[in-house]
Amino acid sequence: MSNTYTQIHIQFVFAVKHRYGIINTSWKDELYKYITGIIKNNGHKLICINGMPDHVHILAGIRPSQSISDLMQDIKGSSSKWVNDKRLVTGKFEWQEGYGAFSYGKSQIKNVINYIENQEQHHKKKTFIEEYRNFLEAFEIEFDERYL
Repeated sequence: MSNTYTQIHIQFVFAVKHRYGIINTSWKDELYKYITGIIKNNGHKLICINGMPDHVHILAGIRPSQSISDLMQDIKGSSSKWVNDKRLVTGKFEWQEGYGAFSYGKSQIKNVINYIENQEQHHKKKTFIEEYRNFLEAFEIEFDERYL
């Protein structure tokens, strides 16, 4: 076969260091646009992005030319530098170490988009930790409570 054909959909979830709720509504859309640019510049396709003041969800179509860890390093490193260069927070902005990456089939994409777009509604009922724990359990990923 002379070409590579893939369909890889990944939802990324990552939090602000110490889960501080410092992503302000006045600049979150700019942050999301900046992250969208990083994803596109790396040859991937952003499908949906949203979050809360303490974390972000991204659904993207991923090309196999870049590892997930390299993409996340670029997203988190470049976006935290962007926030700090623009002085959007008091002190230093940092993302928490680690992230969640969950894969989905094409038939699940509409539900994932709906979930991401309605973050505010979900978090009226669940904290970020409860949400994240639910993801890990649903995907049967072993985890250590100390690192949540």
